[in-house]
Amino acid sequence: MAVAAVAVLAAAPQAVRAQAYPSQDIHFICGYAAGTGADVIVRFFAEKLRPVLGQSIIVENKPGAIGNIATEYVVRSKPDGYTILVTGANSVAGSAHLFKHLSFDPARDLRIAATINRATMMLGVAKNAPWKDAKELAEAMRKKGDKASWAYANPTAKVLGALFRERAGLTSTDVGYRSGPDFLNDLTSGVLDYAIPDNVQAMSQIRAGTMRILGVGSDTRMKSAPDIPTLTEQGFPMDVRTWWAAMVPAATPKPIIDKINAAFARVVDTPEARAFSATIASDPWFITPEEAQDYFVKDIARWGEYVKIAKIEPQG
Repeated sequence: MAVAAVAVLAAAPQAVRAQAYPSQDIHFICGYAAGTGADVIVRFFAEKLRPVLGQSIIVENKPGAIGNIATEYVVRSKPDGYTILVTGANSVAGSAHLFKHLSFDPARDLRIAATINRATMMLGVAKNAPWKDAKELAEAMRKKGDKASWAYANPTAKVLGALFRERAGLTSTDVGYRSGPDFLNDLTSGVLDYAIPDNVQAMSQIRAGTMRILGVGSDTRMKSAPDIPTLTEQGFPMDVRTWWAAMVPAATPKPIIDKINAAFARVVDTPEARAFSATIASDPWFITPEEAQDYFVKDIARWGEYVKIAKIEPQG
């Protein structure tokens, strides 16, 4: 009886906190700079979740170290549901293999509170480039050899670009940039032959008339961009997906995680959110926190293989 009483008393504060949640401002942490594709996604969902949660949501940009500055900030924050990392969960999974000495363990220290959408990186060229599809690009790049060059601005883009290079039998040189907008001028001016933009940048540049997309890196076409063929169907098999989620410190009480999950569910399934997802070529994707955590752990393992394929040397 005494042990049971202690357990009840220990659980009581969590139950009270969960019942009161949310009762103050919530902070959405973005691991990339303001104005980037990631920032656009975070701010959209912050705006739509404010009336659902009944509290102000403040977006904080903490760029650097491929998003790890923001991730570590959330890992070290109080596990009370008021500090939420809204990010590409695939990038967090990749960090487990991209860095030799992380200050946190993604699988141990984080929990997925909600999934948001799935998308993929894309293969893009300048609007005036002569190649109509990925096969034509690959043929031209083989002739150009190691003088061919391509841009990426995050690890997932580098993985997709490396897979394309391998599948196409190229020796093209990869050039890393801090963000997608940074390589746009070099692409449109002809300094670069092709690039691997994220879905947000790709769709915005299509609308701006500065870039053409030759293929997507998922093994099936995106529902939100059905006219863009996959690289797989063009003869370069791969399936590299990005997926967005809301993540919290692992010690966050389950009732609070469930409340965050329910709030995102109400927004992700709205016509407005589906329309927003379509504009950035992402497909709404919502599963339970338990299913999401399992997918996250498996994605960490997948990234171990991606890093080997792309021959990425882990950072110190």
